[in-house]
Amino acid sequence: MSLEEAGIPTVALHTNVFARLAKATALANGMPTTRQAYVPQPVVDRSAAGLRAYIEGIDPVSRRPFMQELIEGLSGPLSSDDLKGVSFDRSRERLLEPDTEDNLRQLFVDNYWTDYLPIVLPTEERVAAMLKGTSHAPDKVVGRLRPAEFREYWEFTVEKVAVNAVMAGAKPEYLPVILAMAASGTTARSSSTTSFAGIAVVNGPIRNEIGMNAGIGVMGPFNHANATIGRAWNLLSQNLQGGSTPNESYMGTLGNWYSYSATFPENEERSPWEPLHTRYGFKRGDSAVTVFRGGRYTQAGFGPRATWQEKFKRVFAACSPRQSPLLVMDPIVARLFTDVGFNSKEKLIDWIEKNATIPAREYWDDQWVQTLLKPLAVSGVEPYASN
Repeated sequence: MSLEEAGIPTVALHTNVFARLAKATALANGMPTTRQAYVPQPVVDRSAAGLRAYIEGIDPVSRRPFMQELIEGLSGPLSSDDLKGVSFDRSRERLLEPDTEDNLRQLFVDNYWTDYLPIVLPTEERVAAMLKGTSHAPDKVVGRLRPAEFREYWEFTVEKVAVNAVMAGAKPEYLPVILAMAASGTTARSSSTTSFAGIAVVNGPIRNEIGMNAGIGVMGPFNHANATIGRAWNLLSQNLQGGSTPNESYMGTLGNWYSYSATFPENEERSPWEPLHTRYGFKRGDSAVTVFRGGRYTQAGFGPRATWQEKFKRVFAACSPRQSPLLVMDPIVARLFTDVGFNSKEKLIDWIEKNATIPAREYWDDQWVQTLLKPLAVSGVEPYASN
């Protein structure tokens, strides 16, 4: 039960840089008049005196005394606007009015419907051609997406996915992979200050059937299928979850170039290990795509040379302690690891888990651990308190 449901008045507190996001989130959740108060950014690593100055000072959003905002928010009666809530009309016209190609392209840019690279305009004919790549009905609901856990889900159909696939320049034979990514419920455009981006790995026969590249340049802009499938996932994540507008529905501080396209197939034929998708219950002959939410940065490593253990320890110790890293290597490197005893990827994973450790102080200083896990540990909640 929430505090409000229990009859306890509350005021949400935020730092001022999140004012637009806080108001948009309240609106999205049907509470447009939620009582909110703001203090300056930052609050982490500030002295007690500095934090007290925030409380005794001015709310940087309303420009009124912070304590006045807090007291009035807790004691003021509910108005008719507080009680009526809000509803949303998600319906849109299926077709735009005819116009010149240049004007239509500008319309897509003005409405934040693109990734600011040139798109293929999704005409009726092009979308119909794209839909021939699947046996699913155009009006079938294929999934739901949202940019963050505190935002509402948006529901979308096969046809809407096809529209974004056309925009990305994909071919109809790529559509089954794009639909699977859309149906996963994992967005490629999550909203976090840590600049997350989605990464996806394709396995099974479909890799070769649609001409994906699993060799030289696998993660670069050197293959039509790799590039446009990843781009389609990003575009549909942007357009079918309520937008990806900086400082409103996207809060990544630096952004992320993975948000253009980060999809590639596994080179199963040359790998000495079992394919990725078999770890999740699929058979080797099944076609599947594995999506990863949380790609933030890239760290380079080396194969098993004389000092590989020391280098691996440093690389993985530098990763976020709260999230599992994605290790990508050339099949040549994988075979070198088998030569030194790692005849399965599970053995290498176990070695990394045991050896890529960090001091407790560094663990507790991690941003996510500080904000999400440490309060639970301090409050005695298990297993966080013991660990």
